[in-house]
Amino acid sequence: MSKIIIFTDLHMLPEGGRIIGLDPFQRLKAGIDHVNAYHADADRVVITGDLAHHGDAESYRRLKSLIDTFIPPVAITIGNHDRREAFLETFRDVPTDPNGFVQQVVDLPDCRLVLLDTLFAPPYDYPESHKGLLCEKRLDWLDSVLSDTGGRPALLFMHHPPHATGFSGMDAIRLINEDDFYARIRRHGATVRHIFAGHVHRTISGSCRGVPFSVFKSPMHQQPMPFNTDDTSLSVDEPAAYGIALVTADGLLVHTEDYEIASRNAVVA
Repeated sequence: MSKIIIFTDLHMLPEGGRIIGLDPFQRLKAGIDHVNAYHADADRVVITGDLAHHGDAESYRRLKSLIDTFIPPVAITIGNHDRREAFLETFRDVPTDPNGFVQQVVDLPDCRLVLLDTLFAPPYDYPESHKGLLCEKRLDWLDSVLSDTGGRPALLFMHHPPHATGFSGMDAIRLINEDDFYARIRRHGATVRHIFAGHVHRTISGSCRGVPFSVFKSPMHQQPMPFNTDDTSLSVDEPAAYGIALVTADGLLVHTEDYEIASRNAVVA
């Protein structure tokens, strides 16, 4: 039974930087320490983008110094706050596909992990490039890695949800070619078992077009619950979290760990 830890929306800043008063370095460090203490046996940690808040080199260097302290092996892709070239300058060992996108496959005994690069850039033309895109080259690569998984179910990891989540502002900057995406994965029948995403900074689960999905909160700031706001920058200080996916013989289990408030000191109720 493979165990996968999922982090998203790290939003690292240069030293001294804060978002709504929160320190992204310390919040992530607490999450890494928690994983190393309780899930050092994980088969992979997957990080699904928005690694640096401004996509700058100093933030990527600070982030790498933290990520290198994970005990389990790590796989990374990028999101709309990232800059692909700056990221790859620091994270030189992160695989890319033949076209230079931050996409990779990780084969575990009971599943294939597929990391997708949904960054709609360059050009870095904000706010337009905060939307997500999987261009034809990236979709062709996805087709190829789903065509022969060795009988393993595929788990897809991407920054932008490929469908609406109910938050009007965030839905306006979701994956803009979702029809193309779902058309590609439908070619492969039931191969895609689950889609994991970030971007929204909330815990969300359900299914779309018959495919189950999970969206996770950030180690940093979270999206407030009102659905009908178009402002995508609204943030609240709610507990930091990461996801845990367990592959079973019959399917998949998905958990969320609110690690800042989690306690192992249980008593009988």
